[in-house]
Amino acid sequence: MASFARQDTFDRIVTLIAQELKVDRERVNETATFQELGADSLDMVQIIMKLEETFGIEINDQDAEKMSTLRDVVDYVQERRTL
Repeated sequence: MASFARQDTFDRIVTLIAQELKVDRERVNETATFQELGADSLDMVQIIMKLEETFGIEINDQDAEKMSTLRDVVDYVQERRTL
């Protein structure tokens, strides 16, 4: 069950990031950094806001700064959703 929930979270985040950065979903993988995907600081603010809205969580600035890959984001969202 947990792996399905993680996969669902992963898929939703991939779609969100691909749309925000206007890149193909195939480019968005667990180890790709936001820098590699062409994200600047404004993009990151928009992504964080979308994540908060989509998943009903709050992401503080310190935690947001630690997120550099999709894996970081998925792990964070999964952890917050289970609290």
